[in-house]
Amino acid sequence: MRIPAKSVGQATAKRASLAVLVLAGMSMVAAAQVPTEAGSVEGSTSSDGNVQIFKGIPYAAPPVGALRWKEPQPVGIWAGVRKATEFGARCMQGNVYGDMVFRDAGPSEDCLYLNVWTPKTSPDAKLPVMVWIYGGGFQAGATSEPRQEGEHLAHKGVVVVSMNYRLGIFGFFSHPELTKESPHQASGNYGLLDQAAALRWVRKNIAAFGGDPENVTIFGESAGSFSVSALMASPVSKGLIHRAIGESGAFFGRTLPPKPLPESEQDGVKFAASMGAGSLEKLRAMSSQETLDAASKGKNAFHFGPNIDGYFFPENPAGIYAKGNEAHIALLAGWNHDEANYHIFFGTDPPTKENFAKKISQTFGDKATEVPKLFPAETDEQAKASADLLATADFIGYGTWKWIELQAKLDAAPVYRYEFDDAPPRAVSDPATMDPPRANHSAEIEFVFGMLDSKKLPWRPEDYQLSERMGSYWTNFAKTGNPNGPGLPQWPAYGAKDGYEVMHLAAKPEATPDQQRAQYELLDKFSAKP
Repeated sequence: MRIPAKSVGQATAKRASLAVLVLAGMSMVAAAQVPTEAGSVEGSTSSDGNVQIFKGIPYAAPPVGALRWKEPQPVGIWAGVRKATEFGARCMQGNVYGDMVFRDAGPSEDCLYLNVWTPKTSPDAKLPVMVWIYGGGFQAGATSEPRQEGEHLAHKGVVVVSMNYRLGIFGFFSHPELTKESPHQASGNYGLLDQAAALRWVRKNIAAFGGDPENVTIFGESAGSFSVSALMASPVSKGLIHRAIGESGAFFGRTLPPKPLPESEQDGVKFAASMGAGSLEKLRAMSSQETLDAASKGKNAFHFGPNIDGYFFPENPAGIYAKGNEAHIALLAGWNHDEANYHIFFGTDPPTKENFAKKISQTFGDKATEVPKLFPAETDEQAKASADLLATADFIGYGTWKWIELQAKLDAAPVYRYEFDDAPPRAVSDPATMDPPRANHSAEIEFVFGMLDSKKLPWRPEDYQLSERMGSYWTNFAKTGNPNGPGLPQWPAYGAKDGYEVMHLAAKPEATPDQQRAQYELLDKFSAKP
């Protein structure tokens, strides 16, 4: 049972604070009881007894009623010991992605919960902390997905944390009245503010779980990777992160561009008008499902995302990075070989060299003549291969590349770049006439977490070996800022003085000089402001 903070007397608060101080000095017992600022939690232990697991810990007050579309508020203190053995409800969302499988009771607006997996140790262990941010286009996702289970990584000597954050209309709705009532004169970006609130929870509480609040690595995939790039840029999360890992995505390029505040405010005005709601009070009185349904229809679908609100984002994140005002921390980032494919590039047109030339002309205009020099299309097969590369670059590759380039130019901390090349095997039931297996968008998640068995695929021994190596690279980076370690193929740092080396994560991981640099420099020239 959650008790609002304002209903708890000062004596209760003092007792809770005293419990934190006393218990923080004790080793965690077999029952896995750990104190937090708001009260104690009791989790469970892994089957081998080596990892303690805490699920569904509230890190902010439920953002419901008058707290809908407000920045996250402090969680209320609870009496006694709270059970932390089940995932908290996922945040409100529709059935957006068919590959997402959840194990929670959601969806619900009451969703601001996090989970902790920690090696069974004492609170003074000061283990590195890895905070995971899931993807889903800022419209879907949750921590309860089996492929994101943190137990395997925790076995490698790190504390793993994952949090739910608000999505879509609930996480990114902006409106002039919301801006006016905000103490920051900002609206939108509540989902990103949730992530920052979870990081503040880590800062205050993770030591009791054996983690080091001075050694926190954030890592995420897709929208989670965009979030990593955002948290590095935002003053709201300054000092809360010490290293970063980005898997496929950043706020540079054409995917998920943040809108200016006035534009997102007007989107909110139009949405409110479509609902016949002339005030915030009426909007907040609408049910969760009614609000979600209205926001998921027609032009509204995928309409609510991050904006340049003047608070979380003081300016466009690309401008923040261009000035070198982002966090000067070590970065490990990259993307998958097949983030998108030629089908997306050609659309309904046949994949021929003639249609490639037509598409290039439509996309690049008078610059189109430069493209075939680096993306050849003298045959239909060449056209398909170049279309694969351009589709991947347009969707995810270029934005991630630009992020890596800007961070590497700081020369303040090492940057490590990868390309995930391992194509997961296809399920036996899939038709043989399909394109060959690809290292598609999000395919690396279960490799990183050591959770291949979360998907019923005919995995090969080399897949399990790669997964083990990737888990070690990621956790080594969290520990030291360097992914290298005993028994692992050498991963050089990325940058001009290091030869722009890219680690290709495949059955036999190998670092090679960047083979696509000229292509991405061309795309960068095209995207530059005149």
